[in-house]
Amino acid sequence: MVYRPFRSTRRFILAACAVGLGVANLSAQTPSTAAPVGPNPSRVDVFLGYSYFGAHGQIKPADISYSSINAGAIGSVAYYFSKYVGGEVIFAAHPNGTNDDLYTGSAGPIFRAPMQNFTLFAHGLAGGGRLDGPNSHDGTYFNPYRWGPTLTAGGGMDYDLPFFDNRFSLRLFQADYRYIHASYGAPTPPPTAGVLGGRANLSGVELSTGILMHFGHIIPPPPVTYSCVVSPTTVYPGDPVTATGTALNLNPKKTATYSWTADGGVISGSSTTANIDTKSAAPGTYTVKGHVTEGAKPGETADCSATYTVKQFDPPTVSCSANPSTVAPGDSATITATGVSPQNRPLTYSYSSTAGSVSGSTSTATLTTTGAAPGTITVTANVVDDKGQSASCTTTVTVNAPPPPPAPTTSALCSINFDRDKKRPARVDNEAKACLDDIALNLQRTSDAKLAVVGDKDSAEKKGDQLAAERAVNAKAYLVTEKGIDAGRISVYTGSDNGKTVTTTLIPAGATLSTSGLTPVDESAVTAKPRTAPPAKHHKKQ
Repeated sequence: MVYRPFRSTRRFILAACAVGLGVANLSAQTPSTAAPVGPNPSRVDVFLGYSYFGAHGQIKPADISYSSINAGAIGSVAYYFSKYVGGEVIFAAHPNGTNDDLYTGSAGPIFRAPMQNFTLFAHGLAGGGRLDGPNSHDGTYFNPYRWGPTLTAGGGMDYDLPFFDNRFSLRLFQADYRYIHASYGAPTPPPTAGVLGGRANLSGVELSTGILMHFGHIIPPPPVTYSCVVSPTTVYPGDPVTATGTALNLNPKKTATYSWTADGGVISGSSTTANIDTKSAAPGTYTVKGHVTEGAKPGETADCSATYTVKQFDPPTVSCSANPSTVAPGDSATITATGVSPQNRPLTYSYSSTAGSVSGSTSTATLTTTGAAPGTITVTANVVDDKGQSASCTTTVTVNAPPPPPAPTTSALCSINFDRDKKRPARVDNEAKACLDDIALNLQRTSDAKLAVVGDKDSAEKKGDQLAAERAVNAKAYLVTEKGIDAGRISVYTGSDNGKTVTTTLIPAGATLSTSGLTPVDESAVTAKPRTAPPAKHHKKQ
C-alpha cells in the first residue's frame, strides 16, 4: 500500500475552506454594522469541558493502529473582534488511552452566528500535538512522546442559559476533525522490544461538551447622556426656578455625581435637581448648566444646559367706576378703583377731581359735590406699586341742575250768587261785596297777579247773555271803584255754566288762564250799574 501522509492534510484544508465559506456567507447575510438583536454578544468566551477523541490511523511501517481515547478534557479561550469573527486558542488533553495519549494546543480563527438563545460556531486551527504510542499492553514496544503539527476544523452549537444575565452557555456539542503527524525515528519491526519508531499520520473526530463563560461585550455600553429642563422658563426677579436633569445609560454599579452652575442668580443643588434664586438677577435670558459623571473613562460623563428668562416687572392696571354716576347738587358719590399688579406688588392709591372735592387713599374714595356747578365732574384715580410703576383711570359724575320752580297756576276764588235780587239780577249785593272784598285783598297781596271774572246766566233768563255780561262788569266795577284795583288787572268774560253766578279766578304772574268756553265781554257795550238800594213799593189808592 502506498503511504500518502498529506492526503488527510488536503482533506483538512478542504474542510476548513468549506467551513470558512459557510460562516462568511452567514455573516454576509447580516452586515457587521447592524445593531445586535437580543443580548449584546460577548467579547471573550472561555470554554471548559469533556472531550472524546476517536483516533483513526496507524504507525507506519508497523501498521499498528491507534485506539480511541474516551476520557479527555478540553479548554479554549476565544476573543472576538466583531459580532461574528474572532481568534481562538484551544488546549485538549486525552491521557490514558488504550495504547496512546494525546495533548494538543491550537490557535486559529473562529466564526459565530448569534441567534435567539442559540449560537452556531465554526473554527479552523493549527498548532502542535504531543503524541505517544502505539504502545503494547505488556510494554514490549512503545513510542515515547513526540511533538508534531496538528490541524483542526469543525464547529458546534451553544445554548444560552437564562440566568446570571446570560453569562453562561451550555455547549451542546463541539465536533472537530483533527489531524496530527508525529515522527518517532527509524522504524523497528515488531515485536522487537523498545522504541517502535516510525511515522504516524493520525486523524479522528474530537467530540466535546461543557460550559461556556462569557466576558465583556462586543458593543461597548452606550455613553452617558444628560438632558435638563427648567421650570418655569419665564420668571420675575425673586421667583424661584427649578432645574431638573435626566441622565441615561448610567451604570447601576457606579455612583454618579452631579453639579450645577448658572449665570443668573444663585444656584444650589448636588443631585438631579437644583434651585435657582433670582432675587439679584437683572431682566434677561440666562443659562443653567448641569454635569454628571460616574467615572473618568470616555462616555462616563455628560453635560446639559437649559435657558430661562427673567422678566421686568409688569406695571399695574386700574379701572374706575362711580356710584351713583348722577347726583343732585351737594350730594356725594363713591369712587371705586380696582388696581391689579400682575406680580401682586403692593399698590398705593390717590385721587383728584375737576370740581368738588374727593377724599380717600384706598381702593374707594368719596366725591363731594358741595359748591360744584351743574355739569360733569371727572375723577382720576392713580395707583403706584413699590417699584414706582403707575397706572391711572378716570370716571365721571354728573351733577344735575336744580329743578326749576313749579309753573304758577290759576286758582279759583269765591263765587257770587245773583239769584236773591229778582228785580236787579245783576246787582252786587252785600254778600257779593264780602266775596269781592276778599278778592281785593288777594290782588293787593300779589300785585303782579290778575283776575278773571266770569259771568254766567240761567238758561231760563231772558236776555241772559246781557245779564251775564252785566254781572261780570258790575263785579269788576266794585273792585275798581271801591277797592282801587287797577282795571287793567281784571278781565271779564261770560261763561257757559247754567246759573246766575259770577266766578273769579286768580291768575298769578306767569300763569295762563284757559279761555276754553269763555267769551270776552265788550266792556264798551256794557255799562256798570251802581250798587243802589232797590226802589220803594207804591200802593194804589182805592
